[in-house]
Amino acid sequence: MLQGSPIVVGVDVGGKRKGFHAVALRGNCCIDKLSTPAASAIVDWCQQKHAVAVGVDAPCQWSLTGRARPAERALMNEGIWCFATPTQKMAEDHPKDNYGWMLAGAELFSLLKAHYHLFDGQPVDSNPVCFETFPQAVACALAGKIISAKRKSSVRRKILSDMGIDTTMLPNIDFVDAALCAVTAQSLRAGNCHNYGDSLEGFVVVPKISS
Repeated sequence: MLQGSPIVVGVDVGGKRKGFHAVALRGNCCIDKLSTPAASAIVDWCQQKHAVAVGVDAPCQWSLTGRARPAERALMNEGIWCFATPTQKMAEDHPKDNYGWMLAGAELFSLLKAHYHLFDGQPVDSNPVCFETFPQAVACALAGKIISAKRKSSVRRKILSDMGIDTTMLPNIDFVDAALCAVTAQSLRAGNCHNYGDSLEGFVVVPKISS
């Protein structure tokens, strides 16, 4: 670990019961983690850590049509299954709150954007940035192939371990996924990423496929 390496954060988003799980990375070291039900606490924590990039496993924009967004269609065309994001009204009106985690993510992005520029598909500079990512797509990119999500905890943990990241402080899949989001933040900062989607309905960022 380089002492001067910038800190990045990854956030896994859940509904009201699960809340948010966040991991801060400096180089390949997990320097801290946080579990909280409050989006505002995540933003405060990112600020306290002086994080330069924050990757979030939740939609950064709502669908304009109620159908899958361009980013989601592109991922599914590559064999990576993902949830289709609805319109905001569809999410808010759902009788069983099936999209509660997406609403939580939308709240987090709304608060983050007061401090972090929402990634717009352009090369990033030194200014703090937040963006959407997707752990299954990240895992496939880092593995260099489409991998099953059936054993995601062990598979994703091994991917992180193979990168030299000590996973002992990641006690569950939520923190593992948050760490994958943080790894993607490093890739975005390095310009070594692939962007799915568009500025209207949001970009999903993943590391470039390994050769």
